[in-house]
Amino acid sequence: MTPLDEIHLSALRLTTHIGVPEEERAGSQVLVADVVLRVRSRFEAMNDEISATIDYAAVAARLQALAAERPRRLIETLAAEMAACVLEEFGAAGVTIELRKHILPDTEHVAVRLVRGD
Repeated sequence: MTPLDEIHLSALRLTTHIGVPEEERAGSQVLVADVVLRVRSRFEAMNDEISATIDYAAVAARLQALAAERPRRLIETLAAEMAACVLEEFGAAGVTIELRKHILPDTEHVAVRLVRGD
């Protein structure tokens, strides 16, 4: 099977209220996401038409809005919601999301990674 072509959104900043302790959720935090969108058509079959691909600017804006919609305790929850959004609203064949939170001392970040779809 031929691998699907991909669009990468690297280091997308998401402002949200997230964390297990209520005090942590009280203030906004910036999480960083790498999002890989797997498209249904090969790039050469798109004939330079935006309607044949996934509008990555729209995806970025939608994921930023999703993150800001409501507080959550777990980054795992947000990552799963982001994946479902991309698959359902943008028709991606598949998605990989790595979501990073800068929270623990002596670490660069904590991350979760999920793969959904094809």
